Amino acid sequence: MSNESLDWFAHAKLDRLTALGLRRSVIDTERKDGVHIRRGERDMVSFSCNDYLGLTHHPAVQAAAMDAVAAHGAGAGASRLITGNHDLYGILEARLAALKGTEAACVFGSGYMANSGILPALAGPGDLIVIDALGHASMNMGARAARAEIKTFRHNDAEDLSALLTENRKTYGNCLVVTEGVFSMDGDRAPIDRLAAVAADNDAWLMVDDAHGFGVLGGGRGTAWEFDPHPDVPLQMGTLSKAVGVYGAFLCASAPVIELMKNRARSLVYTTALPPAVIASCIAAVDIIETDSERVVRPLQNAQAFCDAVGLPNPESPIVPLVIGAEQAALDASAALEDEGFLVTPIRPPTVPAGTSRLRFTFSAEHTPAQVVALADSVNGLSLPDNDMPVTGA
Repeated sequence: MSNESLDWFAHAKLDRLTALGLRRSVIDTERKDGVHIRRGERDMVSFSCNDYLGLTHHPAVQAAAMDAVAAHGAGAGASRLITGNHDLYGILEARLAALKGTEAACVFGSGYMANSGILPALAGPGDLIVIDALGHASMNMGARAARAEIKTFRHNDAEDLSALLTENRKTYGNCLVVTEGVFSMDGDRAPIDRLAAVAADNDAWLMVDDAHGFGVLGGGRGTAWEFDPHPDVPLQMGTLSKAVGVYGAFLCASAPVIELMKNRARSLVYTTALPPAVIASCIAAVDIIETDSERVVRPLQNAQAFCDAVGLPNPESPIVPLVIGAEQAALDASAALEDEGFLVTPIRPPTVPAGTSRLRFTFSAEHTPAQVVALADSVNGLSLPDNDMPVTGA
């Protein structure tokens, strides 16, 4: 049969992943609320979800989605440039721009689609894109799609970035510097103030992917607002699927840049618009981020309480890694916590470098102090291999 070679190829790849302890499985999971889940016959408390503020199940967010379905239907019907640009888009984009302090904003279908569309719209052959060494896969995808020269600087090292730009900047046309605000696997923050200064000194455009900082840092406005004064970041990207609790992503920037995105970002132009219910529920979630300051600060407070209880360094975000090392050891530790009633997904290569497999804890505003204490007690009871790996990437 014609598909035999294809099936053989797939089986061989899967067997290799199994042998390396890297094979994944998609597991049916019912999220009952912000922190409680059900898998199979087991109820657990999740410390693996990026719904940092617990807004996915917030009554106001759910009601906004249902009202939008009733008023506008279930889908958008076409791309934004055809008939899919329903009026809710303009409301959300104006709210995001105001919150981030920019002239305009553009909503994309997802964080991956945003990064893979923004960079090729701003750079091309003869240009330079410089990415933090631990930058997200979507940044690298966007840079490759741009067909620009790609270089990396040492993680969170503004001096290395400066040296790299001093050596290379004059060789290229446009130059972008791309980093994350909060790094998704280590939970540490970028030194945005120093990166912004280096970028400005070298006529480079700084783009910050603040997927894991928006909604939980800087009073909800994002990582850059942890600095006083907050640095000038001309390209502020974020997602609507983490602290916002829904789906999608955005770029906040000047009006000309946003107009360019709506004309040249292929991941926006050539895809169906987000459903009205998604946009409406995002608007409701942004309302909560702007008005409920106590909810905004609780995820980091819960992470701090956990780190104090298990002897980890003070966290910089609601993401706390416990680096274990070997892939199987991380799987075993995750299974042991699952037996105690906690879902903590192990993170393995290629998401993280080989030898740095880890447990990645994420904390929500919905976690109670008792749940955090119980998790810490279970982690303190784990039998972990002796190694010299750092316990956190910060």
